[in-house]
Amino acid sequence: MSVYQNIKNILDDIGETCLKSGREAGSVTLIAVSKTKTPELMLEAYEAGQRHFGENYVQEALSKIEALPGDIKWHMIGHLQSNKAKYVAGRFSLLHTVDRTSLADALNKQADKLDINIPVLLQTNLAGEETKSGTDSGGAFKMAREADRWPRLQIRGLMCIPPFGMEAEESRPHFRALRELAKKIGAECPSSVKMEQLSMGMSHDYRVAIEEGATLVRVGSAIFGER
Repeated sequence: MSVYQNIKNILDDIGETCLKSGREAGSVTLIAVSKTKTPELMLEAYEAGQRHFGENYVQEALSKIEALPGDIKWHMIGHLQSNKAKYVAGRFSLLHTVDRTSLADALNKQADKLDINIPVLLQTNLAGEETKSGTDSGGAFKMAREADRWPRLQIRGLMCIPPFGMEAEESRPHFRALRELAKKIGAECPSSVKMEQLSMGMSHDYRVAIEEGATLVRVGSAIFGER
């Protein structure tokens, strides 16, 4: 099946899942995960109306930003080193993977230099996996409470990746825990912190994620095929 048709099918699927969950279809944004994919393949998705693309590697993303249409909204969804802050500031619509104070410091400093604000999500590693980036729930809560340390960062929600190899239904508790954490942060942290976005759900489990409140789903293989 073509990338174009895959996009259409997934958008229909998102709409149906929202309807069953009592949500507006427009409350969920599809992010096409395009790491290692060629600009030509990405243009097929673009021609299907796709405008949100997620990249994992800074240098690869920067070359694509230069090569592809200017109305694309880019999402950084991969682990971000603090020394890359100068390359991502102002280039991405949303950074999903802020997970430590040193990175927040570096991003805030760079944003200050450019006189811009940077929308970010706090990446949480709720399962405590040593091989995965992200802070624990306590760390995310602490960063949100200290948000005034980073006036240039706009904390807009949370992101998580459940343990790999799980069936879709097994991911549900992780998605639910992220939603509950967002609710707690929203109630107890500074008013500048907005828990508007939950970035959770990938090709195999985005339906369950939507049922649990996802607003951003990150889909790669179901759009572009397996790597």
